[in-house]
Amino acid sequence: MLIAGFPAGPWGTNCYVAATGPGAECVVIDPGKDAAAGVAEVVREHRLKPVAVLVTHGHVDHMWCVAPVAGAYDATAWIHPSDRHLLTDPLAGLSPESAELLLGGPSRWAEPDDVQELEDAQALELAGLRFVVDHTPGHTGGSVTFRTPYAQEDVSEVMFSGDLLFAGSIGRTDLPGGDHPTMLQSLKSKVLPLADDVVVLPGHGEQTSIGRERVTNPFLQDL
Repeated sequence: MLIAGFPAGPWGTNCYVAATGPGAECVVIDPGKDAAAGVAEVVREHRLKPVAVLVTHGHVDHMWCVAPVAGAYDATAWIHPSDRHLLTDPLAGLSPESAELLLGGPSRWAEPDDVQELEDAQALELAGLRFVVDHTPGHTGGSVTFRTPYAQEDVSEVMFSGDLLFAGSIGRTDLPGGDHPTMLQSLKSKVLPLADDVVVLPGHGEQTSIGRERVTNPFLQDL
């Protein structure tokens, strides 16, 4: 399995490209601001063809380039219905102060041509890979994670966690649509039951594992 990741844009949002290997179809996960060039570079380097764009949640730093990337490769965009409105109105997910600071001026947004909606516990078969969708509200109402099997010793799955879980921390819940008790319930019901060997690829920062976070993350320890 091939997974390439890189931080993009002013918020250092991690964008990921996943495929069965070089020369294959691929899936792009969370192409945020300035991610389109990085996606194109990974696609060229590994001779890939994007067929889907997966969005962990509708915040602008994770989906700024969803429409450009999906349009460039004629790929389908996937997002949870509770966050779908943010594809065309991303300011609804920001405080007024954050909107002014982050966007720096007026911007125009449009949905990709092909948008499909995600469901909890859904199994997606895309680009020869299988992704299990877990609905994990709290950071936003439509936040999800994507888990895929990883055929490597000592690693059973890889989880693309978006802004649910970071190394040593969790996503903020003070933005519109956020709810801290709901976030804690998502962590309790969807993260803690996972195996320790699951590798976590978060929306920001370094990769980690469920086992490491179970022991060191104060938010999980409190649960």
